[in-house]
Amino acid sequence: MSFFSRTFGRADAPLHVAAHSHHPWPDVSYDAQIAAWEDAARLLDRKWDHVFEHVIPKARAHIARQLNLPDPATIAFGPNTHAFLMRILSCLPQRPVRVLTTGSEFMSFSRQMARLKEDGLVSVTQISTEPFEDFAERFAHAASRGGHNLVFLSQVFFDSGFAVHDLAKIVRAVPHRETFVVIDGYHGFMALPTDLAAIADRAFYLAGGYKYAMAGEGACFLHCPPSYGQRPLDTGWYAGFSALESGGKGEVAYATDGSRFLGATFDVSALYRFNAVQDWLAGLELSVDKMLLYVRALERAFLRETKSDDVSAATLVVPNETERGRFLCFRTPKAGAIVARLAEQNIIADHRGDRLRIGFGLYHSQDAVRRLAAALG
Repeated sequence: MSFFSRTFGRADAPLHVAAHSHHPWPDVSYDAQIAAWEDAARLLDRKWDHVFEHVIPKARAHIARQLNLPDPATIAFGPNTHAFLMRILSCLPQRPVRVLTTGSEFMSFSRQMARLKEDGLVSVTQISTEPFEDFAERFAHAASRGGHNLVFLSQVFFDSGFAVHDLAKIVRAVPHRETFVVIDGYHGFMALPTDLAAIADRAFYLAGGYKYAMAGEGACFLHCPPSYGQRPLDTGWYAGFSALESGGKGEVAYATDGSRFLGATFDVSALYRFNAVQDWLAGLELSVDKMLLYVRALERAFLRETKSDDVSAATLVVPNETERGRFLCFRTPKAGAIVARLAEQNIIADHRGDRLRIGFGLYHSQDAVRRLAAALG
């Protein structure tokens, strides 16, 4: 808890059990935010030289290490993953774009698909995530039938916590090389050990620092497989920063690495925070595996302590912890009422419909687990 003293070191601090949502920022991110300001004041226009020569390469290296990517230069940064989604869609000229996805994608993606569908710009096939037991087989089978321009799925589903462990199996099932495959890793990055080496040349990977990476909003990234999306239609001036030569007479020049998916000017202080948190974790030798083990121990303790009929092992959407991401999801019609009742006790949790979500993190102790269980009881 001492590493989060600016957030929880006050008498009125809430018990926050939504690490899967807005993860608290560790204290090291405060100093990083100040450093971003001071660099801007000191360097003025030359700030961007520093950002592109030092801040971005360092952030790329951290992500490549966490995901076992062979080349950090395949990574692009942006303020949110939605901007990357739109840039990917702009690479697909066919209308309607034929999309294979699931019925459990995050609201930003599902809303965008619904809106594009209204105007006949996409044709969407959704595969239900439940039953979870055969989801990977069902989705891989649907992908193997071909005929899609875009295959999009989450690594961990926000409305259940169910994790897709064999991503390579699904990626390999896509028969046509020209099909774009996109994995939404927002609930997977820094939550579960993730190795993308086997699919780095075939699949895009979207994620960010808002949740388990503890860096706050604005630190989003896209891994871009080298042979896909050479010239996004949706583009900004940053996408040409590292272009060594023009694409030909009259053509707009693009970078050849992941920078081709960059947009325009954005607030880079998030990358300062991201780098500071990654350095802090490395200094403490806190790997994703170790953090997961710590959280799993808290989850088991909570499930032992809770005496609530609505929030128990029996109401877990994904009972087997080896099949879950790093949060607990309970199915109960009282989810909204429970969140409201906890809020009255200065406890922050969240829900999505009838799914109550509880997420623990490094900033929790066994005392926090007991307090939450007592509040629910």
